[in-house]
Amino acid sequence: MTNVLEIENARKTYASFTLDNVCLTLPPGYIMGLIGPNGAGKTTLIKLIMNAVRRDGGAIRLFGSDNAIHAETARARIGFVQDEPTFYGHLTLASMKSIIAGFYASWDEKEFQRLIDRFELPLSKRVMALSRGMATKFALCLALSHRAELLILDEPTTGLDPASRRELLTILAEYIEDGTRSVLFSTHITTDLERVADFITLLQAGKLVFSSEKDEILSNWAIVKGDNELLSDATCAHLEGWRKGEHGFEGLTSRSPDVRKRFDRDVLVEKASLEDIMFYTTPRHRGEACSR
Repeated sequence: MTNVLEIENARKTYASFTLDNVCLTLPPGYIMGLIGPNGAGKTTLIKLIMNAVRRDGGAIRLFGSDNAIHAETARARIGFVQDEPTFYGHLTLASMKSIIAGFYASWDEKEFQRLIDRFELPLSKRVMALSRGMATKFALCLALSHRAELLILDEPTTGLDPASRRELLTILAEYIEDGTRSVLFSTHITTDLERVADFITLLQAGKLVFSSEKDEILSNWAIVKGDNELLSDATCAHLEGWRKGEHGFEGLTSRSPDVRKRFDRDVLVEKASLEDIMFYTTPRHRGEACSR
């Protein structure tokens, strides 16, 4: 089957920031997590995918076609939820829905009503009276109700309580169940991605660190802990980033099998979380080990 999303060496330059040579592939039936600290380039990448800004280089294909040349067709097949949904505040949810539904020939009213009931959203309520969490739920209902083949979420869990976040993750798992639809999920809450994502793409300062299968990442990346005396050039060569403390050092490696074999019991090797990986691959920690 044709990949839902393909990005090859995408580049966008602003006065003080450049997103450079980003590559990723998202096949149908999978969830890709997009992570990175503030300013890493996540929102810029999403804008490029949506053709909201023009790329300066590379290629972006949605459903096998160039996203700029076939922008209108591609948008009709995408459901998008941004970090702060914007609606007409004076309208009721029912009125807002009627406006949005009119843009989609594939609008599924039965699915919309099912989701509204599931999230317990009152259609008679005015948009301006919604909490941020309720506004996000409403945006999700709209995005999921026109049979979109790609769902793009930009920090959708901000403002949601733990129960609502769990419900969202369940909905995403159901959404891709038939193997024809996919999700690109940008979030700072990496534990959500550890539950549901199949692929992870990490951006740091506009650069691609990796875009790989989540299980492969969590198998190979690890936290290494040891005495400060061990923080030599030989140790540094195996670390992506590190920090030194009073009682020893802690670092990140992308080659945990090699580290275990080389240092045996001299260091402690523990499973790294996505949050650990994001933290230690920041410019502040990455590549500093041998310069001090």
